Amino acid sequence: MIPFNTPPFVGKELEYMKQAIESKKICGDGEFTKKCHKLLEQQTGCEKVLLTTSCSHALEMSSLLTQIKPGDEVIMPSYTFVSTANAFVLRGATIVFVDIRPDTMNIDETLIEDAITSKTKAIVPVHYAGVGCEMDTIMEIARKHNLLVVEDAAQGVMAYYKDRALGTIGDVGCYSFHETKNYSMGEGGAVLVNNKDMYERSEIVREKGTNRSRFLRGQIDKYTWVDVGSSYLPSDMNAAYLYAQLEMAEEINNNRLASWKKYYDAFAELEEKGLVERPIIPAECRHNAHMFYLKVRDIEQRSELISYLKTKGVAAVFHYVPLHSAEAGLRFGRFHGEDKFTTKESERLLRLPMYYGLTDEDLDHVVESVKSFFKV
Repeated sequence: MIPFNTPPFVGKELEYMKQAIESKKICGDGEFTKKCHKLLEQQTGCEKVLLTTSCSHALEMSSLLTQIKPGDEVIMPSYTFVSTANAFVLRGATIVFVDIRPDTMNIDETLIEDAITSKTKAIVPVHYAGVGCEMDTIMEIARKHNLLVVEDAAQGVMAYYKDRALGTIGDVGCYSFHETKNYSMGEGGAVLVNNKDMYERSEIVREKGTNRSRFLRGQIDKYTWVDVGSSYLPSDMNAAYLYAQLEMAEEINNNRLASWKKYYDAFAELEEKGLVERPIIPAECRHNAHMFYLKVRDIEQRSELISYLKTKGVAAVFHYVPLHSAEAGLRFGRFHGEDKFTTKESERLLRLPMYYGLTDEDLDHVVESVKSFFKV
């Protein structure tokens, strides 16, 4: 079976983890955590990057940094992972879902303003598949209505919108380093703090609500509990695993982009025949080949194709039942406007195997298997 995903491994992970263990400092904010912070700050241009135990926790930190409280409303797409909404529901917010664009599967920026009420506190664009949302428009709307912007860039590491790294445009950005992502530490994430007013508080929230970071830098003579927070620090062993991959970020990125392009070129004929639709990358975006997907006719054909590919030894998947249709989504949020594309497009989308080190032989087999389903 050609797997849908294989966690990235570049060769130095075990060596670096051994170094972390031998340092006798394997808890949070050890040397490898600091190295990851520095490298991510250099790669993204963000002045304040902090590793977290997951992207879910990065989003939860964002909800604390944006001071979401009961009664607030937060606007986001329904086509996203549950953590995007959960982070704000935990603070008592009501989620306001708006429709997506069918070309990128991202939030439709033209529908956001109509969803704003006097209770709206934040906008949460989700950069699906590492393809940037229309951030200029979103930021303009946010400034006009005095709203905060939290970028869910879980899939967006090493991807750009108009030469700005995804996650660095809004007030806060969130990355994922889950094993299914382009760069992995097993479970992990990062929060990118772009609003300077949040710099100091981000350290406090991440350190259980204490000013311990200032104490460790010698800025105060003792530390104490000063705010709400939690333990969002990953083990330094996890950071050591990640650091090996961040050192080779360009190589991993280029390898994935090459595989993505081979898929894209190979399925041109199917699209020309009207059998599938390939991903669309707007001119202002540089994606990171986080995934390759095809859109087929409908949910029935998608199910048939997944079953067929399984018989050919190919693992293909779908994801994201729209949150507004879920039990919790109905309880904690509402859909504003018409669900013109969210459900329809989500039911057509099929993800193919995509990971660092995908061989040409396996890629060709996936392509031929899809083509044989369509008898092309």
